[in-house]
Amino acid sequence: MQVKLVEGDSAGTVTALYMASEGLNHDELDFEFLGNVSGEPYLVQTNVYVNGTGNREQRHTLWFDPTAASIPTLSSGIAIPFCNPNSGICKQGRKWCAIPENPSHGVQGSVWNADDWATQGGRVKTNWSHAPFVSTFRGFEIDACETDDIASSKCGRVGEFWWDKPRMSGLNRHKSHQLKWVRRRHLVYDYCMDSGRFYEMPRECIV
Repeated sequence: MQVKLVEGDSAGTVTALYMASEGLNHDELDFEFLGNVSGEPYLVQTNVYVNGTGNREQRHTLWFDPTAASIPTLSSGIAIPFCNPNSGICKQGRKWCAIPENPSHGVQGSVWNADDWATQGGRVKTNWSHAPFVSTFRGFEIDACETDDIASSKCGRVGEFWWDKPRMSGLNRHKSHQLKWVRRRHLVYDYCMDSGRFYEMPRECIV
């Protein structure tokens, strides 16, 4: 999916692209692009829900203009983390934090008003005189398998697809260096660094 975000004063708006299963105890992988006042950078917020529980937000400023042209998701090919990359749990094979186990996910996109929290903690509200707020989605492609009948399909066969290959179990050296560069220069918020938020820190945050 390629996404072109709201131009100009986008304060209060959120452009979201996410994968989610259905049901109360759903799994979800989120990319949320948080708008800002003109001249200030967009933030990309990632989050993971596992069995209905989220609260795994990370926020990074973007190092390019996402309103100038359509951009690929995953931030122009540079990895954006969903959890603490120093965590031992993140490094155990394919386990990247708590991994959603529901095999069936749909893909959804939306643009919505979240001016109670999205821009500078809710201090800057949506200026409705600048409406409509338009984000563009294009180039949607799915490389997956249908899950209508997992038991009889090849979806359950380990190693059948490219995402099951050993090279996908982690980042290569180049991507790892890019990830460190992103965190060093653009990290704004990491739930693993917010010790006052949790009664007990999530296990993936314990290095």
